[in-house]
This record gives sequence, structure tokens and C-alpha cells, in this order.
Amino acid sequence: MPSGHLTRQLRFVIPGAAITYWLHTPSIFARIWADAAPLARLLVGVSTLSGLLTVSLFLYILLIPMIKGIPPNYRSWRESGELSSVIPILTGSIITGWASLCGVLGRYSSLGYILGIIAGSGLYALAFGIMGLLPAPRVARQ
Repeated sequence: MPSGHLTRQLRFVIPGAAITYWLHTPSIFARIWADAAPLARLLVGVSTLSGLLTVSLFLYILLIPMIKGIPPNYRSWRESGELSSVIPILTGSIITGWASLCGVLGRYSSLGYILGIIAGSGLYALAFGIMGLLPAPRVARQ
């Protein structure tokens, strides 16, 4: 029987993968990059860079215990010197990446805005679900 954590993450991975596959999101995104006007390329670039920043910051937050040697207190992240600067940037990159992805899929593809939002949300759900499956390193509390 799968663990509770695995089950929670699969609730993101399975629908996200199904939506991404059903709507062909990666190939549409690549087609927009190849065929689009300069503004569309700019939005694709913003979306891609924001997505990469999001993944990098998530991995950084996950690896803080190994880098710093101390476990961060995620519950009171505002008091943490490290997390209080990383989490607002992470939040901004998530919003910017998702909004630009949905906008470019809605405006520059045959999906339209409703399916563009669904496609962008599916891709983000898949990515967050996969990142949530990464095991967090254990650090002994001091």
C-alpha cells in the first residue's frame, strides 16, 4: 500500500500528466517558440526562465539542510534568514511562470484561453507533483 505522501503527490502527477499528454502542451509550446512573433518568443522565454527559476529554488530549499547543515524551520519561514528571502522570490517565479505560460498558450496556440489555462495548470501540477516526490534529506536536529 502506498504511503500517504506518495498518494498526495500522485494526485498532482497523474492528472497533470494526463492533461499535459492530452493537450500536447510541450509540442505546442515548442511550436510557438519556433513559429512565433517576437512578443510570443519573449513570453515563451519569460515562462521558461521562470519555470527554471522555480525548479532551482525548490531544489535549493530542499537541499538547504545539506548545504547549511541545519534543518530550516519551514513553519516559521518569515523568521528564517534564508527562507524569508527565497520564498517570496519562489512565489513570484511561480506566478510569473504560470501566468506567462497560460497567456502564451491561450494567445498563440489553437487551444484558446480556457484550454491554455488548463494546459498550463496541468503542466505545473505535473512539475510540482514530481518535485514533491523528491526525498528530503534528513538532518539530525541540534
